[in-house]
Amino acid sequence: MSEHPLADPELEVTPDDVRRRLDAGEIQLIDVREQYEWDAGRIPGDSRHIELERLSSQAATIDRQRPVVFQCRLGARSLMAAQAFRRAGFDAWSLAGGIQAWHDAGLPLDPPDGSVADH
Repeated sequence: MSEHPLADPELEVTPDDVRRRLDAGEIQLIDVREQYEWDAGRIPGDSRHIELERLSSQAATIDRQRPVVFQCRLGARSLMAAQAFRRAGFDAWSLAGGIQAWHDAGLPLDPPDGSVADH
């Protein structure tokens, strides 16, 4: 799915799948980017912002009973998060290509005039 050299199709989901499942309330979406990236533009809807460096200390606040999708800018940080959380017993996934792929697919950002910030 992702063109990133560290891609793992076993753990990645497409932007369209994330949108459908997020709209249906089937997943938790966690944005692991830095604050300035979140401020520039994010996936609208029910998502949480937990920077990657704070993720392990916040693990207990993530529902183990629901699938969790991590997302970042291009998919590398979220893939690391998904791998770690899978090992810890979560049903964890990574948004293939990150928010850049989401934006490139023509899907909306919040705020409506938001952008994908460089990392």
